[in-house]
Amino acid sequence: MDISEYKGVLVFAERRAGTIQKIAYELLGIGRTIADALGQPLAALVVGSGIKDAEAADLIASGADEVVVADAPELAAYVTEPYAKVLTQAIRERKPGVVFVGATTIGRDLAPRVSARVHTGLTADCTGLAVEDATNNLLMTRPAFGGNIMATIVCPEHRPQMSTVRPGVMRRLDKDPSRKGEVSRLDVKIEKADLNVEILEAVVEKAARKNIEEASVLVSGGRGLGSPENYAKLSPLAEELGGLVSASRAVVDAGWAAPDRQVGQTGKTVRPDLYLALGISGMIQHIAGMEDSDYIVAVNKNPDAPIFEFADVGIVTDANKLVPALVEELRTAKLER
Repeated sequence: MDISEYKGVLVFAERRAGTIQKIAYELLGIGRTIADALGQPLAALVVGSGIKDAEAADLIASGADEVVVADAPELAAYVTEPYAKVLTQAIRERKPGVVFVGATTIGRDLAPRVSARVHTGLTADCTGLAVEDATNNLLMTRPAFGGNIMATIVCPEHRPQMSTVRPGVMRRLDKDPSRKGEVSRLDVKIEKADLNVEILEAVVEKAARKNIEEASVLVSGGRGLGSPENYAKLSPLAEELGGLVSASRAVVDAGWAAPDRQVGQTGKTVRPDLYLALGISGMIQHIAGMEDSDYIVAVNKNPDAPIFEFADVGIVTDANKLVPALVEELRTAKLER
């Protein structure tokens, strides 16, 4: 493999039910950073049926230099084989040096199949991406050994350098409608043999609970709360603040909260306007999932808790006493309005 032939960054812009997903814009944000560091172009590949010009323009406004459109009726819904064929074709024809795919249910199915077909490595669930100055290799960082260490991985001898990236980790760029870019078409031929799965019906289940990654306010509880009963008392506080309840890994491991509530390296990465950390000591694995919150308030009985180093406001007290008092105060304030 002559790696000098491979140039540029390619982002798989995930599209579901006619809508480009949030992860696509997050990937364009980091993709723009990596492409600029390499001095190379950034392209977005969007796959589907009936793709509109406005969708391509939106991707350009969000950082892409070029949008590659693969449009065919057979690509209306995600099916592994045809999508893998399209992304493989795009890589072989365009020879990008770097490929980013979202670590979503689709991306986790698609990326490893494609990496095997183009004979390159894949670093999954990345939380950090950078360019090594001396070699221009991509430095791909991800949690390892159950989130206890961070491993930085390189792929020096094969191209493209492929990563799946966790949703919510990377920042999307502000849209710039004045950005100019090119829209090109990928000539895809989906044959009968590629359609080895037939979708008879799509049943979309409405989520019973909102995603903590979308919340503007998070009330997060840790092991310092002492019991599942105390953790349950966070719900009224979150309700009064118009937010959601989240948790540290220790709380999830103890069975007090569901895994989809976990913040941290082995959970979700969040960026709320307000992050209220109650009884959370602040281990680095947890900090990695919430340190980019706009405003962090930490409450802990231990004045030496590491969480205070990252908090905008630190309160040394028993969170179990503070929570009901704060709920009462918020309710009183609402009545007085």
